[in-house]
Parts: sequence; structure tokens; C-alpha cells
Amino acid sequence: MSNGFGAHPTGLLVVAMMEAMAAAGRAEPHLFALDPNDGSRVRRRLSAATRLHPLEGLDDGRVAQAIRGAGIDVLFDLRGWGGGGRPGVLAMRPAPVQVNWLAYPGTSGAPWIDYVLADGFVLPETLAPHFSERVVRLPRCFQPSDTTRDLPDPPSREVCGLPPSGVVFCCFNNSYKLNPRSVSRALRVLGGVPGSVLWLLSGPGRANQRLREQAAAHGIEPGRLVFMDKQPHAAYLARLQLADLFLDTSPYNAHTTASDALWAGCPVLSCPGDGFAARVAGSLNHHLGLPGMNARDDAGFIEQATALGNDREALRVLRAQVADRRRESGLFDMDGFAADFVSAAAAMAGRRPGVLQHLEA
Repeated sequence: MSNGFGAHPTGLLVVAMMEAMAAAGRAEPHLFALDPNDGSRVRRRLSAATRLHPLEGLDDGRVAQAIRGAGIDVLFDLRGWGGGGRPGVLAMRPAPVQVNWLAYPGTSGAPWIDYVLADGFVLPETLAPHFSERVVRLPRCFQPSDTTRDLPDPPSREVCGLPPSGVVFCCFNNSYKLNPRSVSRALRVLGGVPGSVLWLLSGPGRANQRLREQAAAHGIEPGRLVFMDKQPHAAYLARLQLADLFLDTSPYNAHTTASDALWAGCPVLSCPGDGFAARVAGSLNHHLGLPGMNARDDAGFIEQATALGNDREALRVLRAQVADRRRESGLFDMDGFAADFVSAAAAMAGRRPGVLQHLEA
């Protein structure tokens, strides 16, 4: 159940996995769509791969009735307490097993949610006591991705407002993830890499101006902050290929955005924290096979980013490693993800108790 079954981060994350699951024929996926049909290609693909139930505008009782009527064994809530979520539906227990997965990076705290689906990096044993749900861990990163996406040719740097030369650091997280810690960290990297720029997603109101003012306060020329308006997804992926290194934010990481960057070949430098939301980009790096891109602390983050920014050959080698791992690691293996997902769902439904014990260990 989600309000994102279209051209939305949730739809983009799950569509290839749903197609792989349908092709394998080991489960019958149903999507309970709380959002209107946006007419997007992602929505059409989801509709073709699953039984999609359009439930826009229905009250909680009727949504719960639709789910119960479909005879669902395991219901995954892909929104939680986030905007557009419908916890009231799950409180009515329309399915015998209900799971918190993917979109809400923390515990639901809700007695009607039985499990949280995660992985061993993003939700280690030290975090488990703080979750109301029983923890089930996939053997790969908990976050799937659309591995069918083409990478369009990138536009010129000039078109994007980037200087003709110099290292391009980027952070395309929404502006609400920017805070003094993350911005100061990125500005210190700029200060250590002459001629570099920081490419950011344009924010609302005076956000861009305020960030440039902050740069000036740190002794950085404000023009070294370049802003990108939101783009159609394909154009955004094309632009990501111009970035040399993605500088993650703390304590709320890049999630879908980090996956996008890696798919486009842009390495992501993160600094994993203690909470779920602070460990998603770190999980992606870990399962990609690049644990060295997870800095131990802010000082290590600044040191590593600065060293890479001053060493073009090291950046080239790192990008080649991202391309190799993208092909070879399990991070972008959606057939494998679908098989693991179905196995976990069957275990949570009580059909494979031995497997459940293993996944909870």
C-alpha cells in the first residue's frame, strides 16, 4: 500500500523488482494505490506486472475492505507516518501480517505493524531494541532500484551552469536534509579543493540565497554553489553523470537519491550515523562493495572528499570501481532481490518458520 505508485521515488524503486517477481511466478503481487493514476510509464509498468487496485479518494474503511477482500497474506506499508500515509487503514488489520518497509526510515511504534523489513547494515542489532516491530533482514540492501533505466547522454557543463573545468561535487538531496553540520562539512571540502564547485538542488523561497550567504561566511565564493532546478527523471540522471562525487548529508542520508547517483556512475561519500535514516546511503555503499566510501566521522569525510577532489586519477579509478560493482554486486540484481523478498514474505506469513529465524538473526 502506497501513495507513490507512479513517477514517484517509491514507484521508481519498486517497479523493476515487481516485474522480476511477476516473471518468476512465485508470488501474486497486489498494489493498493492511494494516489491517482499519473499516466506515467512507471504506473503503466506497475499495472502490467501486478494487480493494481486504484483506491484514490476512498476512506480508511473502504481501503481496508478492499485489501481484506483481496485475501492478502502479507501487507507491506510503503509510506508509514510519511506524508500521504494511511496508518488508520493498517490499524483495522486488513491483513494477518503487516510490514513496515522502504519509505519510512524508522520504527512505526504501532502495535498493528508486525515486522520491519531491513538489512544488517541499515538496521544492526544495536538498533533492534528501539523498534516496536520484529526485525527481518534481507541478505542484500533493503532498497531495490529500477535497473531498466537508460542513462541518456549528459548535457554540456555550460548548459548546466557548471564551469568548464574543475571538480564537481554534488548533493541533490532535498533542502530539508541540509543543516549546519552537512553544509559546513561540504563547504570545508570546497575550501580544500581549488576550482571545485558544489552542485545543489534548487530549494524553495530564499534557500539558495541563504546557502550562498553561508558559503560567504565560510570564506567561499558564493558563485561556487551552483543550483539545479528539478528535472524530469531522465534529464536528472543525465546530469548526474557530470558530477564527480556526491557528498551525502547527516543525519538524514540520501536514500533514493543515493541509489540514483550510483546508477548514474557517481560515487557517494557518506558518514553513517546511529539511526536508520542515517545509514541508508551507507548500506548502499556496503552492499555495492565499496565500504571505504563510508567515512567514520566528519573529519574523515572532509579528509577523504578533499583528497579525492585533488586527485583526478583517484576519482577516475573510483568511478570505474562504481561501474564494475554496479554490474557485479547484488545491489542492482533485481531478480535476486525479488527471490529474497518472496522468501522473506513467505517466512513472515508462517510458511517457512526456519527461514524466519535465520532472517531475524
